[in-house]
Amino acid sequence: MIGRLCIVGVGLIGGSLARALREAGTVKEIVGSSRNAEHLQRAVDLGVIDSFDTDLSEAVRGADMVFVSVPLGAMRNVFALLRDSLEPGAVLTDAGSAKGGVVADVKQVFGKVPAAFVPGHPIAGTENSGVEASFADLYRGRRVILTPLPETDDEALQMVRSMWEAAGAVVSEMEVVHHDEILAATSHLPHMLAFALVESLARMSEQREIFEYAAGGFRDFTRIASSDPVMWRDICLANREALLLVMERFQADMAVLGNAIRDRDETRILQIFQQAKSARDAFAD
Repeated sequence: MIGRLCIVGVGLIGGSLARALREAGTVKEIVGSSRNAEHLQRAVDLGVIDSFDTDLSEAVRGADMVFVSVPLGAMRNVFALLRDSLEPGAVLTDAGSAKGGVVADVKQVFGKVPAAFVPGHPIAGTENSGVEASFADLYRGRRVILTPLPETDDEALQMVRSMWEAAGAVVSEMEVVHHDEILAATSHLPHMLAFALVESLARMSEQREIFEYAAGGFRDFTRIASSDPVMWRDICLANREALLLVMERFQADMAVLGNAIRDRDETRILQIFQQAKSARDAFAD
């Protein structure tokens, strides 16, 4: 049972966690915080949080769990604002999708990694944002990756694991660097492709006709291009090295396919498509 949970950033991710924990009956009080009082009042009106304070140093007082769900570019400032107000023993965790940058921010602000800091990343979401888009089942059956550090206290780690399991998530652990490499390939690269494709087509002179005749495949593939641009800008910069490596590899693979099409190499084209279909079918199963 979490006595008092403070959620910094009550949007889709933070709001859905609040809803899930409330539905599971594993939290007594939920306090929200951000710079936008109107947004926080909306969260209260929707029953997502119990109260709020735009002064983060006040919002975290008395909290035994603090969950930071803000864009990666804002993490360091948030940690600086809450650093001197955390209760002794309060567990601090986050939802950042590039863990190396978050850990670096924590070290910069605290001077070291606090024992009660548990880096985390819920691999869940939709193309929608804001507390209005939150729902209790967002994490049900979805993965949450925790990336504990050597300094991380076992009890703090277990508390964060239990919190996510109460929300219905499947929790696993891995090292920070490994996490960022995997997410660069499986999440960050697909978003780059969707953003780049839509932006490229939008610049074509016949864009109106292109989008009028866009089929379901186009809509499915580009759905994530409706995601929050600020959040994804920050992810690009925070996970720059791992993302650039996987982008370079993808560009090389696209060149192979392009050459096969140019050379009318139907055998190679079919081989690439069959291998991709087999891999996708196995993943879907």
